[in-house]
Amino acid sequence: MAEQTAPPESTGAIGAISAGPPGPAASGALPDGPPGTSPGKPDAAVVRDALAVGIAVGLSGFAFGVTAAGSGLSLLQICALSLFVFTGASQFALVGALAAGGNPYTAAAGAFFLGVRNAFYGLRLSQLLALPRALRPFAAHWVIDETTAVTVAQPDRRSARLGFTVTGLTLYVLWNLTTLVGAMGAEALGDTEAWGLDAASPAVFLALLAPMLRSTTERVTAGLAVLLALTLLPVLPAGVPVLLSALAAPVVLFLMGRRKRGPAAEGDMAKREKTTEKGGRDA
Repeated sequence: MAEQTAPPESTGAIGAISAGPPGPAASGALPDGPPGTSPGKPDAAVVRDALAVGIAVGLSGFAFGVTAAGSGLSLLQICALSLFVFTGASQFALVGALAAGGNPYTAAAGAFFLGVRNAFYGLRLSQLLALPRALRPFAAHWVIDETTAVTVAQPDRRSARLGFTVTGLTLYVLWNLTTLVGAMGAEALGDTEAWGLDAASPAVFLALLAPMLRSTTERVTAGLAVLLALTLLPVLPAGVPVLLSALAAPVVLFLMGRRKRGPAAEGDMAKREKTTEKGGRDA
């Protein structure tokens, strides 16, 4: 851990260190804050926001239970997915591919790669939360879109830990309970496709993702990924379009890199021409 010997300046950015007395602090980490207080946000406000997200998203576990039952999975399989996988978009991708007649291995691969994003969330949250090593394996199970969104919005480490814990606990309990209820009540609903419940989790995912697309590169990448998935959906087996849509990121980064190198190359050429002209005049 690098130590700071001068008081850091407050930048106002998420994850920045607020101004305060000098002392040891992890670079890029949030301040702990005085015991029992939150410098930028009261504990009650953090809990309120965390509960709002946890309850709203947790109730959509009912949609997963119904959709999974309609895809032919057993009650035990459905509940096991929510207990041990616990990442809604990946769960919906898996049962959606199975319901469409996709190969189980392809469906699992699509769900896996969709869930890989949580590993990148974990890299950021590990710095913000700075949990003891003994707690990290348990906390990792709750690293998902919703807990990440609540955590990174907090101004200090105490609030981040509180928001992460309340969101994760609320969402985990509700998601699993509503999954069970949805799976058991699927027969009473009849044709599950007519209800359109399989769109619930993707809608939640998009609602959380949209505010994070702030730069042009992020928006273009997301748009290209959607275009790839929709274009390939009618011609490829279920689950494969989700995998191939990930190609949008390297394509956009490559094109943006070439675009930036273009003006730089022109600038270098202009400098060389000026240097040549100057050398000719001096001669």
